[in-house]
Amino acid sequence: MQPDQTLKLENQICFAIYACSRELTKLYRPLLQELGLTYTQYVTMLALWEQDQVTVSALGAKLYLDSGTLTPLLKKLEAAGLVTRTRDKNDERNVVIALTEQGSQLREQALDIPEKLLCQLDASPEEGAFLLAQMQELMARVQQRANTADSNTKGDE
Repeated sequence: MQPDQTLKLENQICFAIYACSRELTKLYRPLLQELGLTYTQYVTMLALWEQDQVTVSALGAKLYLDSGTLTPLLKKLEAAGLVTRTRDKNDERNVVIALTEQGSQLREQALDIPEKLLCQLDASPEEGAFLLAQMQELMARVQQRANTADSNTKGDE
């Protein structure tokens, strides 16, 4: 790549991923309206459908969300009757998030959302799996780099 092309916005991996993520989230909006969920609420419910009764901190780590973002989101899901938030009896500093019956049942309504999104993208399941694998590999590299950077800075403290 020519040096004068290096800093063009269209040549930035980070911007391509960011813009694509925003546009994908827009495609989810009408699908999720049927469930009464925002995109962030949807991914939170996906995580809870995988593993129910988790702490806010564990959920935040899985979703890459800080408690300042997650707490109001969980309050809205609780107000909608989809989850409960209770203090951990063994450690009151932790809040445990659990699905309600209504929250568990919502999973059935969400089963076709991934397929509907692929249809909107005019993508085959194989293309979807390929893209997912590439993004997961990229995320693993980013995490490995972040973990290396964290361990290097801890030695400086």
